[in-house]
Formats: sequence, structure tokens, C-alpha cells
Amino acid sequence: MYELKTKETDNSVIEFIEQVDQPKKREDAYRLLDIFTETTGYQAKMWGPSIIGFGSYHYKYASGHEGDAPLVGFSPRKAKISLYFAPGETKREQLLKEFGKHTTGKACVYINKVADIDVEVLKELIKESVAFLQEMYPGE
Repeated sequence: MYELKTKETDNSVIEFIEQVDQPKKREDAYRLLDIFTETTGYQAKMWGPSIIGFGSYHYKYASGHEGDAPLVGFSPRKAKISLYFAPGETKREQLLKEFGKHTTGKACVYINKVADIDVEVLKELIKESVAFLQEMYPGE
């Protein structure tokens, strides 16, 4: 049976942020922590060793694979900061046009620093992602 690597843990979010090597990235992580907490209303939790997640939902695919994941989150990685939003959320592409300097992956948006982006657009991306996942996976 496939075992999920990214599970919610009891590790301290603050201790994790304090271990971020680069002072500017650590400062950005605290800024993002405030923005995500304020926007979602959820307390930050560590997911796996390096993702700071907010809220959670339980998914089940047609293949039978299922698990839990944060509604939204971020990770201050060495190269870039990864922002995790719902893949498939319909307003994401439009919002990203106004977001600022970033690159994208399937579920991730990558930024170098918070100063490169529009924080108000970030808040909209967070709200849209949470609403989308709560609608797709009700009861969480």
C-alpha cells in the first residue's frame, strides 16, 4: 500500500522557521505565516518535514488512492519559496496574471521573496483555493 510522505505532524512551525538559514527568507516565512493564518483562519501545522499547511481536507481519487492534505500552505525552500494552492482551481490563472514575479508547477507557485508579489492577490489565491477545495471535498 502506498504510504503518504506528507502527513500532518506535531512539529513546531516556529522551530522550523527558525531553522531557515537565510535571514530574509526567514523574515518572509514569518510574513507568510501571518498572511496565511489571517486569511484562512486556520492555525499553521507542519506537514511532513518542510511544508507549513493550513486547514486540511480528505481526498479520494477514482483509483482508490486517498489521503489528507492541507487546504493551502507554503515552504521556505533553499532556492525559492513554494506556495501550495489547489490544482484545478478556476480563478488561479487569472489571479496569477496580477500576482507579480513567480513561476508555476502543477500545484505550486514559486516566488523568490514576498516583496516580488502583490499580497492582496496572494490573499485572493488563498481564499479561492480554500473555497474550491471545501466545495470539492465537503465535510472537512
